[in-house]
Amino acid sequence: MTVGEDMADPSGFVPQKEIVYNGLLPYSDRLDQEATEHLAEIKANLSRAVQVRELWPGVSFWTRKLFLFLKLYGRRFSKEDHVLFIKLLYELVTLPNLEPYMMQNCAKLLIHLLKKKELLSRDDLQLPWRPLYDLYERIIYSKTEHLGLIWFPNSVDHILKALVKSCRLYFPASSTKEMLDEWRPLLCVFDGVMQKAISNMELFLPTIMPPEEHSQAFQLWFGELMTLWVSVQNQPSWEGHLVNLFARLANDNIGYVDWTPYIPTIFTRILRSLNLPVGVSQMVAPRYLTNSYDIGHLVLWITALLGGPGNPGQKELTCLFNSIASFYHPSNHGRWQTRLMRLLQRLPASVVRRVHRERYAEPNWITLVPECQRLTDTDLREFTSSLIGATLLAMFSKTGSTDAAYTLQNLALLTPELAIAPVLERTYAAIETLTEPHTLTATLSCMIGMARSLVSANNHYPEGRRHVLPLLMGSLPGVDPNDFSKCMITFQFIATFTTLVPLVDCSSAPSRHSDLTEIEKELCFASAEFEDFILQFLDRCFALIDSSTLEQTRDEMETDTQTQLESLVELGLSSTVSTILTQCSIEIYKVALQKVHNFATSNIFETCVSGRMVADMCRAVAKCHPAESLRLFVPHCCSVIFHITDNEELQNEESLDKELLWNLQLLSEVTRVDGEQLLKYQGDLECVLRTCVRLRCKRAYTLACSLLEHTLRSLSLIYPTECRSTPGGFDTNLPIRDWGRAGNVAALGVCWHVPSQEEENFVFQLLSRLLQPELQRIKEHITGAHPMSREELLQSLAVVHHCLLGAASMLPPLDGPHVPDLIPSMVNLGETKLHIGVDYDDSRENYRESICQTMRLLLHHILERSEDDTKSLFVIIEIISDLMFFRGTHKKDFDSRWKSFTLVKKSMENRLYGKKQHIRALLVDRVLLQHEMRMLVVEGIEYKVVHQELLCDLLLLSTSTYSQVRSRAQNVLTTALATYSFSYRDLTTRIIQLLSPQNTTGTQQQLKGALYCLLGGPSGPCPAIARDWDCVGEVWPALVRCGLSPSLTLEKPSIGRLLDEISERIHRQFDTVGIYLTVSERCVEIANEIAQSHNPAPCLESPTLEELKEGLQRQRIRNLVAARKYEKLVNDLLDCLEDGELPWKFEHMATDLLYLQLRDDHPLPPDAVLYFTQGLVHDSISIRKVAIAAVSGILKQLKRPREKEAVKPTDISGIEDPEGVCVGDREGNRWLQYDSSNLPLSQEQWDSRRYVEKTHWGYYAWPRELMIYAASEKPNDDLPYEEMSEGEKIIYEYFCDPEFIEQLMEFLSLEERKGKDTFSPRRFCLFKGLFRNYGDVFLPLLWPHLEKLASDPHESSQRCVCEITAGLIRGSKCWRFSKVEGLWRLLSPLIRTALTNITLETYTDWGTCIATACEGRDPRKLHWLFELLMESPLSGEGGSFRVASLLYVLQGGLAQQQWRVAELLHRLLAYLEPKLTQVYKNVRERIGSVLTYIFMIDVALPHTRPTASPQVAEFIGRVLGRLKPLTSEPEIHNHVHEENTQGTDERTQAVKLLKTVLKWLMASAGRTFTTPVQQQLQLLPLLFKIAPVEIDESYDEMKQDARTCLSLMSQGLLYPEHIPLVVAALEEMAVSRSWHARYSVLTYLQITVFYNLFTLLSVPAEVLRIRKLVLQLLRDEQLEVRDMACTTLSGLLQCQFFPLDCSLQTQLQTLSQTRLPKARGELASTGLVWRHAGVLGLSACILSSPYDVPAWMPQILMDLSDHLNDPQPIEMTVKKTLSEFRRTHHDNWQEHRQCFTDDQLLVLTDLLVSPCYYA
Repeated sequence: MTVGEDMADPSGFVPQKEIVYNGLLPYSDRLDQEATEHLAEIKANLSRAVQVRELWPGVSFWTRKLFLFLKLYGRRFSKEDHVLFIKLLYELVTLPNLEPYMMQNCAKLLIHLLKKKELLSRDDLQLPWRPLYDLYERIIYSKTEHLGLIWFPNSVDHILKALVKSCRLYFPASSTKEMLDEWRPLLCVFDGVMQKAISNMELFLPTIMPPEEHSQAFQLWFGELMTLWVSVQNQPSWEGHLVNLFARLANDNIGYVDWTPYIPTIFTRILRSLNLPVGVSQMVAPRYLTNSYDIGHLVLWITALLGGPGNPGQKELTCLFNSIASFYHPSNHGRWQTRLMRLLQRLPASVVRRVHRERYAEPNWITLVPECQRLTDTDLREFTSSLIGATLLAMFSKTGSTDAAYTLQNLALLTPELAIAPVLERTYAAIETLTEPHTLTATLSCMIGMARSLVSANNHYPEGRRHVLPLLMGSLPGVDPNDFSKCMITFQFIATFTTLVPLVDCSSAPSRHSDLTEIEKELCFASAEFEDFILQFLDRCFALIDSSTLEQTRDEMETDTQTQLESLVELGLSSTVSTILTQCSIEIYKVALQKVHNFATSNIFETCVSGRMVADMCRAVAKCHPAESLRLFVPHCCSVIFHITDNEELQNEESLDKELLWNLQLLSEVTRVDGEQLLKYQGDLECVLRTCVRLRCKRAYTLACSLLEHTLRSLSLIYPTECRSTPGGFDTNLPIRDWGRAGNVAALGVCWHVPSQEEENFVFQLLSRLLQPELQRIKEHITGAHPMSREELLQSLAVVHHCLLGAASMLPPLDGPHVPDLIPSMVNLGETKLHIGVDYDDSRENYRESICQTMRLLLHHILERSEDDTKSLFVIIEIISDLMFFRGTHKKDFDSRWKSFTLVKKSMENRLYGKKQHIRALLVDRVLLQHEMRMLVVEGIEYKVVHQELLCDLLLLSTSTYSQVRSRAQNVLTTALATYSFSYRDLTTRIIQLLSPQNTTGTQQQLKGALYCLLGGPSGPCPAIARDWDCVGEVWPALVRCGLSPSLTLEKPSIGRLLDEISERIHRQFDTVGIYLTVSERCVEIANEIAQSHNPAPCLESPTLEELKEGLQRQRIRNLVAARKYEKLVNDLLDCLEDGELPWKFEHMATDLLYLQLRDDHPLPPDAVLYFTQGLVHDSISIRKVAIAAVSGILKQLKRPREKEAVKPTDISGIEDPEGVCVGDREGNRWLQYDSSNLPLSQEQWDSRRYVEKTHWGYYAWPRELMIYAASEKPNDDLPYEEMSEGEKIIYEYFCDPEFIEQLMEFLSLEERKGKDTFSPRRFCLFKGLFRNYGDVFLPLLWPHLEKLASDPHESSQRCVCEITAGLIRGSKCWRFSKVEGLWRLLSPLIRTALTNITLETYTDWGTCIATACEGRDPRKLHWLFELLMESPLSGEGGSFRVASLLYVLQGGLAQQQWRVAELLHRLLAYLEPKLTQVYKNVRERIGSVLTYIFMIDVALPHTRPTASPQVAEFIGRVLGRLKPLTSEPEIHNHVHEENTQGTDERTQAVKLLKTVLKWLMASAGRTFTTPVQQQLQLLPLLFKIAPVEIDESYDEMKQDARTCLSLMSQGLLYPEHIPLVVAALEEMAVSRSWHARYSVLTYLQITVFYNLFTLLSVPAEVLRIRKLVLQLLRDEQLEVRDMACTTLSGLLQCQFFPLDCSLQTQLQTLSQTRLPKARGELASTGLVWRHAGVLGLSACILSSPYDVPAWMPQILMDLSDHLNDPQPIEMTVKKTLSEFRRTHHDNWQEHRQCFTDDQLLVLTDLLVSPCYYA
């Protein structure tokens, strides 16, 4: 909203963007002043806190206040301030060692400040990208998190990503190039780091830039990444990130990127990523299921491709939806359905957003879409037409109609004329049929979404408005007491339509106005029916109420409370009645009011179910015109009540008659109206209240109390009194022109109820006459002057509570001195006072305080005398809660109303026009919510003495005897701790006193209550993990020590569970508390700027020099003290652990807590190191586990830094890299390769080499400078004992102790869970750390144990050897040559021994061991290991299993090394090739997998040089030569030789070879990055010959495998250049002699076409070849092939792969009319085949449109029916087709039959009704 002239500040202050709703509040005149003062306060204190370097509490307190400011006033500050706030927070977030939690809070605020990107352009603000990236890298890829040295909050990933998304808009123009230089070297497809590089690009690369900067932005990377995406296959996990990046680019730069060449590829990939099942027996490669694209981004991309000259994107989109439409039919169901639904739901919403941006959005600094690319109306109509078919099917889907309703809502915004009509048709049909309630629910919910488009007078679909009345009348039968969901949707439907339409009878208007259009005249006449509609609706409601009285719906035995369904119906009923009567004219209203009044007063209802409904209805009626309705209701109810209560005896009766109760209930609801109108009945109401509040009957006084509360609320609150759809009522001349009118925020005309002086007097009069005496009574009860019974006390408390609830907004909040010395700070931490429309009158008595004092006295009285009076305690707890927090609205109610407001807003908003075009009722509601939000702001209130007293009382209740009392008090206490600033520091100490073992008087309940207080609520703060060293330092030791408390018994399971819950919560929510918090100079500079800024100027002076010095001093001291406190906490926990009497549960808890205190910025105190080292051999397994993790972390802390140096790769190789991108094996990175002729075998060779440990460096591009370990530095692998630190000495001593080692090895080689144990990364880290830090000192002691374990074949011993071996190899990374050589002399024989003992249980562990050892290591340093592994794995000793296992282990090592061991891969391949004819299946499978890894490096990616590793093409060439004997045979039968005989002839060998090759093809199907199509095609003919047609488990392995291979190959991604090759291969097979092969051609074709649909369509010549091929196979002599061809043809037609044009129809009809010769000879069969082919073709046409009837269909059906009497198999085909037609068209037959002429229908009916068998 722009600021009007009158609002502009005289000082020239222009706010960025205010919350407009503030200006509509009744007290808006005071808000400007208030906001300016708040801002001045925030600027002053926030800048001061930074200047005196006080991050906590100062900065964190005032950033919270800034958050609150944004919530209350929006961005009501100048642009200068906006930029300064952002810069300050950006500096704070990126402070290097800010504690994680504070970082997260600053990030949240920063995201909030950056949210509205149109407010700040790139010229106003620039943010450097590097600090943010460093932060992201530090946290997301933390090197120490997995070792437990730092703990982050759970949501940190999510928040950081959101932060980068908000900031990347403001990265400078040069940033793109810098980012690419940073991440390009990481693009190594074989490495996990690829994922990191691509996801970083997706997150950081900026895409919104002015066109002149494009050359510095996306043009630098677009071509390179796009070709990479196009050429990669099998959806590796990073491909999704790439798609997201392209989608964002497309969406931000519509019209500046030319996507046309890529459109077929994009849509093919989209179709593939939906994972739809095709064909009969499709196998899905497993990774397709996990790595599918994110639908949200796909939708963005598709949206951005639409429009422009020729609109190519839309053509593909239409085709896409045609080919997937049938999947939306309700009868189809599968795991793909959610993705399809999401696509359908989000696509229109995204197009609406785009059209909004192009046509209606306010212009701002972001570049506009060029004119020629914008979507025209024609484009939008095409778009709707392409989606509407699928949407109408999805309406009735099993997952519910909500997705479809949302889709239709958006389509109706774009093109109402196309979207609304078909849904209307279905709605009328559904209203008429009674038998299908689900269709009614679905259609109504879709109509609700389209209501605004239907009702508003837009020019595209004016006739929509005619339907409003028929729809409303038609929906009335839906108010049905027997069908709950139908009832609710009908209420919603009626309420939605009546909110939009004023229900006024304008039938006389045409005679007064001459300028009406035809449609307007029609509407005027129709509006006469409104009155009729309302009266009928009320009748239906009365019937509904009559059928739900308590007597009818319950037995006597059940409770008399409402069920959940009833309360929902009640809500629906009252809100619908309220909407209808708000919207109708005063004449109609009076008729309705009379009707409701008669119904309510002529019957007496029970007050539980139906009574509540009627009373609610009356309230709804009364709200609309209070003056009219109160005149009818109040005098009537009052006279009945006075009449009945005249009788003295009634006062003390326990149960009263229904008439009194009903009238009280009615009265208590009708008084919830405009308070001004109640003043007329002041005397009556007061009289009723004074009588009824003292009645003895509980039901009666409860109703009287709610009457009291409602009356007080109506008088004292601020609220709008009406929410019609147009301001000022409906007396305007032509209400029908207001149909669907949106509210105007600028002229909303809200009528407010603000309490007047009389109302205020009446409130206080009621309080003094009703509340005062009750408080007096309670005081007398306490002193003992007039004791009361429990029932009487409850009654008094009820009156007090309801008075407080009613008048709270007029009672000033509790006040007084605040608690001193809570927290030391140099910054003011005061609270902000908000004005909420009430000026408190100090002359009146403050009842809040008097209630507070009385309640505290009563509470202590009850706890001393009668603690078992829990009911009174419950009420007292509620009263205390309301005394502290309640000022007229409860948080819970507010939250649920806010939620329902957003829901209604979403279902009714017009996204297309934006600019708050909501209906008026919603806007009014939103203004009220704004007022309530101000009443609820209770965060950061000062902690005063009054509060302290109340909290201590709550603590007393929280630890009292009865569990119900405890739990309610704890909830209030938790809320209070979250509300009052720093109150937890005061309370925590009090709670801890209750836990201490010295507290001998304590009870078990007290202990339990105190523990629950520490646990905190599910959402509130948990005091056990306050991020405050003082608190944690007290709480954690206290938690552990309470194990020594005399009142604690672990026998009670509840206490055990509670302790588990506390430690689980600490574990889950703990994040590292900062020790060294320092503020950078840059932050202080920006704070100085804020302090100097104007408009408004900060309210305080800048800090003096002395203060600044003191700030620096304090920061230093604070950090030192924090470090001390940290060490004290650790030592306290250790002291607890030394106590011998501590139960084991607490010992474990203390160990866990101690583990959480490891940090990466402060070493663990030596005593703790000692404890954990001893813990490695503790008796308890869980402590041993924690100790292993902890010692790994400690070793990381103790790691000595190694010197690194930057080198230029070109200096080492002496070769400059060529210009441009050059990837893969080239001269420049040859030196990184493993080369057996040049291995470092001697000391000087070892020292002269440069080692690059990480595998990805140098593959794609070199980084500017490469950091590697300095060669000059002498290895520090023997640390003399004298130089060790305390901690290092402890570990050293223990590991040099043979007894300790023996125990440790014993424990490590124990079996934990049989068969479940695997290689443990934790233990690996432990040993890696040991050998890295101490060199080989411990080897001599460990070695004998290792040898012993290696020769023991047991699973647990082998696992232990694996973990230590891997640790050894990785830990020796920086040892000197002599040591490494010595190590391998020992290790080689050990590994050999272990590998000879390898078993089924241990081979995976060895695989993991070797893979872990080789990960991220230079292969030249591990040459001993590789040479060892390459020694004859296939020697055949030890049987097939050992061979397979050795290959597995070898594969683990080589796979980690990727492209750097080309020589080893060549050697391995040369070694394997002669042995491919393996006999054993498991060896074949393993070889297949190994081959996949060997050829993995041979990729056809852009700019990639031919690889030095083995190449597939050569290999397949050699294999084909050896398969010659098989390729020459026509058909292959597999029963030549028994599997395991060692046959020597070529054919047998070829069969064995083929089996291995099949295993390889299967293994590589989903893993490789590019598929060598040409090479695979050479194997196709062979596979076609073998693959069986039907699925049958009894087939042998080779046939099954061939079938799987075909299925997987047919799903492969094809490129335009491969298509002719594939089609040629299929054509060749289609004339094969084997009909199996011809049959398989068709199944292959179905999948290939569907999975490459758009790529194929972009090559029209090939489409024709495929069409010819299918028609040729349709005339095949084999029946099965013909049938399959029919299925294939119908599938291709359904995807619209080629059109069903006249030529095709004629061709098929001609075929089907082939004459059948009389003779029974040879010739007859071809005639029959041709005729059958024609019939099959026609039947394929019918089956290709399963859910609709195109224009050509009736004629083809008639043609088919002529063949019913043809010979078999024709007759069979016709029958099958007809029954299938009947099945699929049965659901919508009413609609479909209109497409046929009467004669055709006659024929059809004959055909489809099965003939009588007896005729």
